Amino acid sequence: MTDWTIRPATAQDAGPLGRCIEAAYEIYAGRVTDLPAVSDGVDQHIENDLVFVAVGDGAVIGGLVLVPGDDAMLLANVAVDPACTGMGLGRALIELAEAQCREHGLSVLKLSTHVDMAENVALYEHLGWRETGRSGNKVYMEKHLTAA
Repeated sequence: MTDWTIRPATAQDAGPLGRCIEAAYEIYAGRVTDLPAVSDGVDQHIENDLVFVAVGDGAVIGGLVLVPGDDAMLLANVAVDPACTGMGLGRALIELAEAQCREHGLSVLKLSTHVDMAENVALYEHLGWRETGRSGNKVYMEKHLTAA
């Protein structure tokens, strides 16, 4: 599949997006024993926050969950169906997160990831994020954005 689009999520996307998020995190199931329920609250996020889905061939193949705050935008979740990696979708979702942050008048994106997901930390660092702290099993990161 080479064609996909990203659009705002609707209430009908909650189930498919939840399944996509679960599939994306499945690779960690064997080695990250204390991984929280990664798709919990998707329906509430769609109702209250900024949620986007990537759709290809009529199916949800990726998603982005953003929570605007007073001084920063939280990247609460970004996920790509494992069958759709390598298509530039993850990068497009991260770029959308940055654009949404700017559109909401914010210049800082924040996230947390799991300490046992070292490849995620490395990827975010490669994309210009910096680690700001650790607590328990969480690694906190942020990216300061420049004006577009």
